[in-house]
Amino acid sequence: MAPQDKSRKPAIAARLLEWYDAHHRELPWRTGPAALAKGERPDPYRVWLSEIMLQQTTVEAVKSYFNAFVGRWPSVSALAAAANDDIMKAWAGLGYYSRARNLKACADLVASRGAAFPDTEEGLRALPGIGPYTAAAIASIAFDRPAAVVDGNVERVISRLFRIETPLPQAKTEIRALVEQMVPADRPGDFAQATMDLGATICTPRRPKCMLCPLREDCDALAAGDPELYPVKLAKPEKPTRQGAAFVAIRADGAVLLRKRPEKGLLGCMTEVPTTAWTARQNGETSAAAAPFPSQWERAGQITHVFTHFALELAVYRAGFQGSAPAGHFWSLPHELAGEALPTVMKKAIETAIPGATKRKKG
Repeated sequence: MAPQDKSRKPAIAARLLEWYDAHHRELPWRTGPAALAKGERPDPYRVWLSEIMLQQTTVEAVKSYFNAFVGRWPSVSALAAAANDDIMKAWAGLGYYSRARNLKACADLVASRGAAFPDTEEGLRALPGIGPYTAAAIASIAFDRPAAVVDGNVERVISRLFRIETPLPQAKTEIRALVEQMVPADRPGDFAQATMDLGATICTPRRPKCMLCPLREDCDALAAGDPELYPVKLAKPEKPTRQGAAFVAIRADGAVLLRKRPEKGLLGCMTEVPTTAWTARQNGETSAAAAPFPSQWERAGQITHVFTHFALELAVYRAGFQGSAPAGHFWSLPHELAGEALPTVMKKAIETAIPGATKRKKG
């Protein structure tokens, strides 16, 4: 790093905050600069909830879920009092379901301690589901602690500003050290959100809007001629593809047979139609002969769903079924189905067998 880098960091932070005051994103969980200037403080519950939801999930995908959660459970105490099944149902479709299980565990613990979140990174990291990044984000945004908040947007901004040649993920330590040097003692929470906003709206992965960037004069990657080369990333290994089968059993009144997945593992505690024993590491059977109970199974189609570490191809079968639900299963009536804790992959399977079945009915 060039000798002048350290001296220019305070000026970079000041320019970034000036830009943020005029161009920050309006987000439902955010307390904007004007409100902060009037003495309003961010609600740690809303900051925590948003940060958990935003883990590996886009802002646009999170907005409606966040609004639904705070509308139904406006405080950490209210969330702690909620039934686990209700939380899983409300989370359905947002993905990465261990977050929802940890959300409940964290709410229970915080509520048991007087409903006050710890105000330090160390204290926050001791809570379920809160890692180093999330702890830094909550400490900075909710409690104005001078923490280094580094997500994917921040990695991109810093990699370009200082033209970091080390590829990710190896560069994470270097990037964090740079951010630590840049965090201002005044308004560290706004600085964190400003850096994230710059990466989300200006310093984008492709076709960054460099001419609109408040830091264009400071950007080493722009000066070198090609910001899109940064951050440098190693080639990702190809995802394996697994196979299995899903069985959609339908009662005469339109009810669909469901069961709950085990608490531990992929999609833990979520609801599913019966499937064969596929996992991230092994294939399941794909034929109708592998159905968990006999019926007149007909092939309805096939779906593909991409998880973080593998892709899944499911052959989908449907059949009529009468009688009581087999042990460990239950019937969900047509008007109940949209409210079940169905992950996206299971909604795809049911929709293949019964188009429109998982959509919420109007009226």
